[in-house]
Amino acid sequence: MRNVAVQQAKKAAKSAAAFTKKAVQAVAKAASTIINALAGLAGGGVLLVALLAVALIAAIVSSPFGIFFAGNDGGSVPDAVSAAEAMASINSAFNTRLAELHTVTHDSVQINGHMADWGEVLAVFAVLTAGNDAGVDVATLDADRLARLTAVFWAMNAVTGQVTPVTHPDSNPNDEVDDSWTEQVLTITITSKTANEMRAAYSFSDYQNSALDELLADPAALASLAQSLTITNAEAFRILNALPADLAPERREVVRTALMLYGKVNYFWGGKSLRLGWNPSWGAVTKVTAEGSPTTGTYRPYGLDCSGFVDWVFYNATGGTYHISHGGGAHSQHTYCTSITWEEALPGDLVFYPEDSHVGIVCGRDESGNLQVIHCSSGSNNVVITGTSGFTSIGRPQFFTQ
Repeated sequence: MRNVAVQQAKKAAKSAAAFTKKAVQAVAKAASTIINALAGLAGGGVLLVALLAVALIAAIVSSPFGIFFAGNDGGSVPDAVSAAEAMASINSAFNTRLAELHTVTHDSVQINGHMADWGEVLAVFAVLTAGNDAGVDVATLDADRLARLTAVFWAMNAVTGQVTPVTHPDSNPNDEVDDSWTEQVLTITITSKTANEMRAAYSFSDYQNSALDELLADPAALASLAQSLTITNAEAFRILNALPADLAPERREVVRTALMLYGKVNYFWGGKSLRLGWNPSWGAVTKVTAEGSPTTGTYRPYGLDCSGFVDWVFYNATGGTYHISHGGGAHSQHTYCTSITWEEALPGDLVFYPEDSHVGIVCGRDESGNLQVIHCSSGSNNVVITGTSGFTSIGRPQFFTQ
């Protein structure tokens, strides 16, 4: 009876329609329904019900639908990341590829095509990786799974570049001045594939195709994986749990909100986002238009710059009621701070590079008691937590009462 029940549970986990709607919430509801039904057949034995629950959950987690559990380990797996962190890491590699293409001599850039939908990339990865007997689960995105996800991403996103000379004719052939010229146009082409195109490329089985159909049937659930603001990183958990018990609530909320983007959003010169929650534009290939950076005029995945990150944090920590820079950048943010000493620093205070060329948020201290800063770093191309190296001044935002 127990073996039959376990097999039924495993079979149920492979019933795609039951386990994808509304992501994990639907998984839990479906699991509860099946467990209750099987418990009725078994006479309601407590031990058997427990075994059924374990078997069913294990079957779901080991299936392609385990992708909905990725990043929900509470930081217990050291090298595991959430889907949003994985996306930012791969977008960073994509950015490097674009930067390499920009190194050729050119006068202007034209970009054709767009990246594959990240939700579809995750769905294909989940089905390919966990959709057969020889596969591995996708409930934990460790280094091995991240490498597999990266391979799927590049299989669905081909990027090429070509420089083409374009001759601009003489504007006035009747005068004596020949102002014709030849422009070197760099054309970057992104050729993306859909999840449906990848079925044939990977020769999916009937079960894999069924699982892919069900995953694709709820694009909102897939998008929520790639755009999650849930804190999942082990270091972020350590920082949050180590905050002083008597820390003012508004300061705690600023730090908690900052940690939501830890490892998830790439650096983009001039990148701002005064909106609540995740910005769907993050990750989309966009031209850098803000002046003053070596990246100006290039294309890269959209994200935030250092002051844009600080703006987003305070805006979201206050439910959209406070804009710390009042429309400016790091320098403006500094002007709305009161100078304090490093010894007075508290989580939520701001730190600055010389001449306000960079800004970060004090988020806590490390095990040795040294201040730590969370900031959107151009060097790391992500939101990172570091020490205070490079930061030379500190200010207390007027927003705080203490």
